[in-house]
Amino acid sequence: MRVRLAYGEQGLTVDLPDERTTVVEPRFVPGAPDPMAVLRTALREPVAGPPLREVVRPGQTVAISVCDGTRAQPRVLMVPAVLDELAGIVADDDVLVLVATGTHRGNTDAEIRAMLGDVVDRVRVVNHDARDDASLVWMGTHGNGVPVWLDRRWVDADVRITTGFVEPHFFAGFSGGPKLAVPGLAGLETVLTLHDAARIGSPQAVWGVCEGNPVHDDIRAVVAAVGGVHFGFDVTLNRDQQVVGAFAGELFAMHAAAREAARELAMAPVPGRFDVVVTTNSGFPLDQNLYQAVKGISAAATVVKDGGAIICAAECRDGFPDHGSYKEVLQSAESPQALLDVIENRAQTVPDQWQVQVQAKVQSRARVIMHTGHLSDEALAAAHLEQTRDIGATVRELLDAAGPDARVCVLPEGPQTIPYVAAELLADAR
Repeated sequence: MRVRLAYGEQGLTVDLPDERTTVVEPRFVPGAPDPMAVLRTALREPVAGPPLREVVRPGQTVAISVCDGTRAQPRVLMVPAVLDELAGIVADDDVLVLVATGTHRGNTDAEIRAMLGDVVDRVRVVNHDARDDASLVWMGTHGNGVPVWLDRRWVDADVRITTGFVEPHFFAGFSGGPKLAVPGLAGLETVLTLHDAARIGSPQAVWGVCEGNPVHDDIRAVVAAVGGVHFGFDVTLNRDQQVVGAFAGELFAMHAAAREAARELAMAPVPGRFDVVVTTNSGFPLDQNLYQAVKGISAAATVVKDGGAIICAAECRDGFPDHGSYKEVLQSAESPQALLDVIENRAQTVPDQWQVQVQAKVQSRARVIMHTGHLSDEALAAAHLEQTRDIGATVRELLDAAGPDARVCVLPEGPQTIPYVAAELLADAR
């Protein structure tokens, strides 16, 4: 069986044994033939609340948040759709687009132009910087003891609009919605609190769960408390990153509707756990670094047997990356279990420890092997990971070692489809 994996911009084809392979892909839904029409309809016929043109008044200032360059959001469509609705009410000079970086690096001018196209010639576009205290404003303590600092430019705008896309998220339940305000536009202290070891370690901080998830519960509580968003705008995408559906209006109602649509698109039952799971991080731009690839590894972990193996194909053209604290934290202990012990007993949250925590939890119960053209064997070994040059050959070796009944599951699009064991879900529900 030849399976094409999402890898970088070109993809990667692997040969796997027909009779022992299960492939789990996003349910194919064609992209909207006229995506701009779908976006306009959502803005004019929202899930809840008034249409966008009724939210703004002449003379007001508007801030629009967008995902950063590590996300597949169709910003080049969504932001112009918003600006078209604002035309005649709000001047372009009164509109600011904020790239919701969270704790990620800011995008370069070239990246921003690639993300937004001609929008950069119409309105001002700036990166949020969680570490720039001068750009932040104190909003009080909300939720379960979350100290809230937000981007001053966001808070000062008369009208605040989030734009994003919704897919399952490995510890926040789903992406999009309120995440485009918090943690996307929050200060470092706020982000660290929302990503502390207790929240990330919760059994409810998993794919597809928002209510009862301590991470997402506090995100919603913070955004509700500070009156952060006047209008939300999200899309769902197919495996080709084309717009399938659009949702707009009152933030929480809009996001709930988008989540249900994403759940249908991107979560799939399997009959049981597998000895080997091959995964990706959905190709470029999502597999630019190892930090992001943890999501693909986490998706595979939902259906791998204890003691099994995960193979993750991620290009990692941006390395670990070298910015941020992920690499330093990852290399700070001698084993995944030692990393967990340090993180869970640390008095203060360290930036990026949450990604290491998720990765270490997976590695404490399964072997993780990478396929990447941009990280050396030595670099991966320092991250407690292995490397394979030939995924097909490695799968066969692992299956042979596991015995004649061993099976492999393949997630060609990585976390675009989150598999789950149906029997386990039913048992949890009882």
